[in-house]
Amino acid sequence: MSQRTLPRSPGIDLLRGISILLVVVHHLGLRLPLHKTDAAQWLPVFLLKGFIYNGYEAVFLFFMISGFLITRHVVERDASLAAIDWRAFYLRRVARIVPCLLALLAVLLACHVAGVPNYVFDKPGQSPAGATLSALTFTLNVYEGRNGWLPGGWDVLWSLSVEEVFYLAFPLVCLTLGRTRWLVPALVVLALSVPFTRAAITDNEIWSEKAYLPGMGAIAAGVLAALARTRWGVPPVHVRRMLAVIGGVALVAIMFSGGWVWQLIHEPYLLVLIVAAACLVLASPEGGKGMRGTGWLQAMGRASYEIYLTHMFVVFALVGVARMSGTDKAWGWIWYAPALLLAWALGHAVARYFSEPANRWLRRRVLKPAPAPVVA
Repeated sequence: MSQRTLPRSPGIDLLRGISILLVVVHHLGLRLPLHKTDAAQWLPVFLLKGFIYNGYEAVFLFFMISGFLITRHVVERDASLAAIDWRAFYLRRVARIVPCLLALLAVLLACHVAGVPNYVFDKPGQSPAGATLSALTFTLNVYEGRNGWLPGGWDVLWSLSVEEVFYLAFPLVCLTLGRTRWLVPALVVLALSVPFTRAAITDNEIWSEKAYLPGMGAIAAGVLAALARTRWGVPPVHVRRMLAVIGGVALVAIMFSGGWVWQLIHEPYLLVLIVAAACLVLASPEGGKGMRGTGWLQAMGRASYEIYLTHMFVVFALVGVARMSGTDKAWGWIWYAPALLLAWALGHAVARYFSEPANRWLRRRVLKPAPAPVVA
């Protein structure tokens, strides 16, 4: 197994940072609508709505980036998807995902037992045991689709269910289709199916947003982008600029158009979003320092997993303070900067002092180093 590591891509870190920023702002904006504050006197309402109502779309950006990064690392370590070391792949996923997941579940269950508002199960059909089991088996999206919206920080785990079910099947698909000519066509079909699989679900609002196949289609697009990068390398500068312009314009149009793109094309808008993100990822060179002034966003991107799992604690706390202080209406905009700062600080602390050390410790314990080559 190769011990080389891919150089960090500031462009991808930046895109992840933008995505997690939109997720945090979205969950705050649902409770303190930015366009209903005094901010609407200074900025257009369509811009404010675009800023706070694209959390779902941001998750699909995460899906695409996840597929790209994980595929790139597999190819770097194992030379090709067909030669994937499935045992090591699963062990790395466990080391990366499970420590934070277990810690989050323990805190959420403690909040329920303590009766903390916004964390207590009070809907028919829901229970702490059922939610915990669904989170651990990566079926929380199914559980929520059947039993309604879950409280507190539980809801964010739906995307983890989609991702990890995809990656449970990923090595098997690589070891079978990866040795044939059918892998790329299968991934293309899965990516192109996103509009159709979403449009097919009309009787369940929650499941239409959190079903497996649309999210998996976005991950498949990321895998395809990684295979393209592996085969053709980093594009020339003029091609990267063209991809960056196409991806950036399409992404802004999807998120800040005031809804006219949705009215024009309906369900395929998510496919356009995924392709735009793929263009931006392919336009990102590896190494370097990235755009000046975006270091804070890149830092958010590097801790995006931890921020994603923990940011609802910050959101609920600040919303509570805003309502108690009477600043949740006209002055609600003042809480956005503190929310982003505190969410980043909490996620960074969890990453630095818990999840990264746990990840390294587990990898040292369960992953054997590659044997040195024997020289005759």
